[in-house]
Amino acid sequence: MPTLDWIGKTAVVNHHRKVPYHLLRCDRELSAGDADAGNLLVQGDNLLALKALLPYYAGKVKCIYIDPPYNTGNEKWVYNDNVNSPEIREWLGKVVGAEAEDLSRHDKWLCMMYPRLALLRDFLTEDGAIFISIDDNEVHLLRCALDELFGRQNFVAEMIWEGAFKNDARQIGVSHEYILVYARNRDELPREWTVAKEAVELVLKEVARLKTKYGEDYESASADLAGWFRANKAKPAFAHRRFRYIDRHGAYKEDDPTAPGGRHFDLVNPMTGKVIPLRPNRGWVFDQAKFEQMVADGRISFVTDSTIMVRRYLHETDAMTPQSVFYQPARSASERLNRAMGSNAFDFPKDETVIQRLVQMATGIGASGCVVMDTFAGSGTTAHAVLAQNKADGGNRRFICVEMDEGICRDVTAQRIRKVMEGNGDTAGLGGGFRFCKLGTALFDEAGNIAGEVRFPDLAAHVFFTETGSPIPARASGKTPLLGVHQGKAVYLLFNGVLGDKRPAGGNVLTHDVAQHLPAHPAGKGPRVVYGEACRLGPKSLDHYGITFRQIPFELKVD
Repeated sequence: MPTLDWIGKTAVVNHHRKVPYHLLRCDRELSAGDADAGNLLVQGDNLLALKALLPYYAGKVKCIYIDPPYNTGNEKWVYNDNVNSPEIREWLGKVVGAEAEDLSRHDKWLCMMYPRLALLRDFLTEDGAIFISIDDNEVHLLRCALDELFGRQNFVAEMIWEGAFKNDARQIGVSHEYILVYARNRDELPREWTVAKEAVELVLKEVARLKTKYGEDYESASADLAGWFRANKAKPAFAHRRFRYIDRHGAYKEDDPTAPGGRHFDLVNPMTGKVIPLRPNRGWVFDQAKFEQMVADGRISFVTDSTIMVRRYLHETDAMTPQSVFYQPARSASERLNRAMGSNAFDFPKDETVIQRLVQMATGIGASGCVVMDTFAGSGTTAHAVLAQNKADGGNRRFICVEMDEGICRDVTAQRIRKVMEGNGDTAGLGGGFRFCKLGTALFDEAGNIAGEVRFPDLAAHVFFTETGSPIPARASGKTPLLGVHQGKAVYLLFNGVLGDKRPAGGNVLTHDVAQHLPAHPAGKGPRVVYGEACRLGPKSLDHYGITFRQIPFELKVD
């Protein structure tokens, strides 16, 4: 299979494994609303933040949306990843220039994106998906990188978002950008993604007007409806343009009446008595009796004597399959944000209504407990979209957003989320709350020892993730060394005198007395792994207690 290569690739392919784990510290003054809502806004470098979040959320995120730099040459982004490579070190702290000014701009962009994408994949659930906004500058390279990281078999779609005509057009006026969609495991995705239909009432109102105007002249009514859709191309109603035909039941579209794995039998046309041929490797979606009932009810279109279609009515379905091409004016999001914030707070924010539909697609209508992540949070569009979708369908999704710029995170991202939750002027609040977190020190110091300010819950999460590859089941209380059980294996941590004090007999060192006082395996018996500062027991004693001992920090993985 063809591969993608660039300057610095060798140095960054495994860089995400070498990024140190950092602590996350909550800032109560900058947090808002219900602190226990499960939403997080993290200020800090997104690569470091991802590594800090991994022990808590690996394999738990259902939907990821990111809007990274498009690398247009005008964004003035800076490469800052501390990669152990001489050529990359020359890039540190320097603004990435335009095409003619910086011949390595695409290499820098890929070096920045690759480790972040590698980590983001580890956060996804098996049935999770990632959505990435991008434009023509890097879409081709991004697809190659995603094919490598996620596998080409997990490519879902390249959506096209038509937003606005650019005034700098030369040969062709480009009025679109892309959203690349990849799954963690496409085989685990639902057979169909659906979204609630928007602007249905407007279409039904027009259909009623046309039926009054034309009576039973459904051909003329259908022709007028098709024209009405064309006239409303820039509006949400255009999404229903497939329902451009009218009959006595209402507006309908025509669908294939066969499917792989359908029923195989001779379907007889009740009007001619002839068998309707079935296409190879297909089967009918109904039986003969149901077919005849649908014919009598006018729900079958006879294209020819041997070709039929099923009529699906707009008013009978409350959800639809999202389309790969859609229109949403780019300026409307800026206008809404400026009104909400009272100023021009952020340039070119993404549209929360579009992201809301992506969230709905990936998590399902009325989803509960799903986590949605955005590590290029910007103005906070994704957080807004999650809160709006929860309000719309009664769901209970949570968001995790990361924004690197301290000023933007504090003054724009956090403020926008707060205003959305609390309401603004005539706009009702969406409710909820979030914790504002900042990156703290690294878990390990330069000598490889556990940093002095590390607390029991911090180390517990890292220990459990190191041992099992899964997030800790619940935040450690520090009152018991038992952290949890994964696939029958119980994991324990002796640290900061969890059993009483910091002397060997108090619990930091595994002795006979400590082993005898460890909480029993929750299942009654099974393997136990104990992390501690030292062990005073020999192999026979460890075998007697059913314990595997691992010394910290030396047997804690840091990559």
